[in-house]
Amino acid sequence: MNRRRRSGTGGRGQALVEFSLSLIVFLVLIMAIVDLGRGIYMYNGVSQAAREIARVTSVHPGSSLGNSPQTAAVVATQKGLVPSLNSPTFSCVDIDDTPVTGPCKPGMRVKVTIAAPYRAITPLLGLVGTFNLSAASSIQIP
Repeated sequence: MNRRRRSGTGGRGQALVEFSLSLIVFLVLIMAIVDLGRGIYMYNGVSQAAREIARVTSVHPGSSLGNSPQTAAVVATQKGLVPSLNSPTFSCVDIDDTPVTGPCKPGMRVKVTIAAPYRAITPLLGLVGTFNLSAASSIQIP
């Protein structure tokens, strides 16, 4: 019996199968890293939106808290920067974060709370559901 052995042909197929299996895991990891980066970026955007809105509201409180045209302009700008940003809630608080009834006076603090939903695009993380990213910021009224 004359059996000839082919050298190198079985190795190519094996390498292709191993590469295709490891490529799937690698791509899922890369997508998860991208999702994590998107989540951190969006959380930073929500936090920055709360700070900006609180800053403008403390300088331009309006007739009732948060009703000034300057605050409305900043809210519109932040909604353009952060996708699906919810409307902020305004409250007047004391220095120890207790709510104050009545109008906000100089020395009190304006507290702005804002949130935005975040959904991952990675297939496995997307099954978990939507995360609600929220932030609050308070600034003293001059």
